[in-house]
Amino acid sequence: MSTLSTLNTADRYAGDRAAAVTRLFDRLSGVYDTALVQSVMYRPPQDEIIAELGRRRARRIADVGCGTGILATRIWSELPVEVVYGCDASEGMLAQARARTDAVTWLLARSEKLPLPDDSLDAVVSSHAFHFFDQPAALTEFHRVLAPGGCVIVVIVNPRTRFGSRMTSLSTGRAGHFPDERSMRRLMLDAGFATVDQRRVRRGSVGVLSPDLVTVAQVAP
Repeated sequence: MSTLSTLNTADRYAGDRAAAVTRLFDRLSGVYDTALVQSVMYRPPQDEIIAELGRRRARRIADVGCGTGILATRIWSELPVEVVYGCDASEGMLAQARARTDAVTWLLARSEKLPLPDDSLDAVVSSHAFHFFDQPAALTEFHRVLAPGGCVIVVIVNPRTRFGSRMTSLSTGRAGHFPDERSMRRLMLDAGFATVDQRRVRRGSVGVLSPDLVTVAQVAP
């Protein structure tokens, strides 16, 4: 097979995978906000992200893979911000988000191509969506839209070993990719971020066993 044919096949596979993920979340959008799911799975990492944004005094923020808009709405409500963008590739999720509030600017957009100017944001955040992105392309795009000194804050399940990474990725039928801690750091540095900090999401008495990781990477000032 020629190099061009191989690339075309890879592009088609990536497009088909992205479309399948979008269709899945269109279907899930109606039940995504159940209290149990949100409180157990998503509230703790959202608390971590909001605390980090507050410490950094971020004012212009995009939540990429915003889903039904819970985190983006919390950021708008709980922090002294200028503008919050909620970006998602699923119309079903965004329909739920728009019904939640019109204070956030909701954008139908993929993580790899954000309709935002260069250097326009103080922070890009993503909670439990990054595993579905084209990760190197998304991080390059995040770096582009961040102003000097801006940061990206990503939370997903990051296994502690490469074997754990492979097993977690296989559990989704390869629809998602879950890099281990070291690989996550390398992705950030390869995208041009100057510093990377990581910590496990705190989940009370089981925090030490938490599978999800907060990765904070900063653009050079």
